[in-house]
Amino acid sequence: MTQAQRLRDFIIIGGGIVGAAVAWQLQQRHPQRRILLLEKQEEFGNGQTGHNSGVIHAGIYYEPGSLKARFCREGLRETLEFCRQEGIACEQRGKLLVATDAVDLERMDALQRRCTENGVEVERLEAAALRALEPEISGVAALRVPSSGITDYREICRRMLERFTAMGGECRAGVEVIAIRENDRTVEVTTRGGGRHSCRFLISCAGMMSDRVARMHGLRPDWRIVPVRGEFFRLAPARDGLVRHLIYPVPDPALPFVGVHLTPLVGGGILVGPNAVPTWSRAGRGISLRDSAGMLAFGGFWRLAGRHWRAGLSGIASSWSKRFYVRLVRKYCPALGSRDLLPHPPGIRAQALSRDGNLVNDFLFASTPRSLHVCSAPSPAATSAIPIGRHVAAQIGSI
Repeated sequence: MTQAQRLRDFIIIGGGIVGAAVAWQLQQRHPQRRILLLEKQEEFGNGQTGHNSGVIHAGIYYEPGSLKARFCREGLRETLEFCRQEGIACEQRGKLLVATDAVDLERMDALQRRCTENGVEVERLEAAALRALEPEISGVAALRVPSSGITDYREICRRMLERFTAMGGECRAGVEVIAIRENDRTVEVTTRGGGRHSCRFLISCAGMMSDRVARMHGLRPDWRIVPVRGEFFRLAPARDGLVRHLIYPVPDPALPFVGVHLTPLVGGGILVGPNAVPTWSRAGRGISLRDSAGMLAFGGFWRLAGRHWRAGLSGIASSWSKRFYVRLVRKYCPALGSRDLLPHPPGIRAQALSRDGNLVNDFLFASTPRSLHVCSAPSPAATSAIPIGRHVAAQIGSI
């Protein structure tokens, strides 16, 4: 039997931060097991992991008792600890959720209650206290969440994989899975180019491709991944000291995204964004006929579009016009103008959507006798990666 054909105990599909956390913790739990991680792209952590604002979330928005709320709260603490152990840059700058009108104030009250329910420390600031903390930010009130932070998730992913391989794990990049076949004893994975790998148990952390990998395995998910592009700008260097905290608008609870915000970066500079733009490719750029056809053929997409068409048009307008984009920021930071916004690479979000047009708001898992699929792990998945990895490892138990 060749090296490529030998039986592994576990194969993990997906080398983003969730896949890396699963691999690392599974190898810790089963140090004698043979574990192989496969990543479609040529670099690990180059998808959603490497294209986000680097925020360590505190767990403000999530339904009390949900996996998101629990894993985010645990993940914040464990992410900070991992960064300190590994010498990875991280800072707890704190987050300010800024209310600018009466509607925001009502929503802010609900958010404050949710913080309390989720065990998140929060402080309410009136306008004068807000201005004292952040002179360039304008609002009638704000919530301050001191535990929110910033880091570099691509670097965290890289260090997790280093730990994994140091314990005997194996990583392969540039390997695309095209077929999966399960029998009573093993799972066989076929990769592009004719490669074959067999294992006793398969774990999928495929992110943007999670629904396709699930169907490839024979599952029949009643949800689909809809790709959403988030467009970022970076403030001009002259504006680097504009704010110290993470500055967020108070979000509309009916929408899945938290709005265009200002985020200081651990390496210096301030990121602006993202907006939320429908995209025709799961790669986040260009047009893919396969991705477009799959999205347009899914009834849930049209039900969502009919329900939130105004928000969709706003996202498209902010994509076409920098002037419109900056208006979203000027609502709470009036000093900024279009010339302050410099280009920055976009991000991409794998949003799971049900057939009835509702967004899948919690982490979602599915399984077969010899597999476990992490079907949906959007934000705060990066913050929650370590608890997700522990949860997956515990679900598998011993094979």
